[in-house]
Amino acid sequence: HNLEMKHLPGADPELVLLSHRYEELERIPLSDMTREEINQLVQELGFYRKEAPDAPVPEEFQFAPARPLPTLLPTQAHTTDSKTPPEHAKEEHPDL
Repeated sequence: HNLEMKHLPGADPELVLLSHRYEELERIPLSDMTREEINQLVQELGFYRKEAPDAPVPEEFQFAPARPLPTLLPTQAHTTDSKTPPEHAKEEHPDL
């Protein structure tokens, strides 16, 4: 669930992880991995494996492995229009 496989002729296989905004987060080369190792990696990353293609996905895995979207606190919403970024923007985003 939430995993799409694309075959690109001539390209080395890699897993490309995207954010909820479809921004690239990481590329993991798969050339030297066995099928079992790839399956284990995908499971460790939090992807849900359906028992059958038409099987329902449990609610807690609907957006997996994506984390919930951060919500703006009232003080953060007011600072988004200023020219200086709020303090939390200087830190690395927790989902990256």
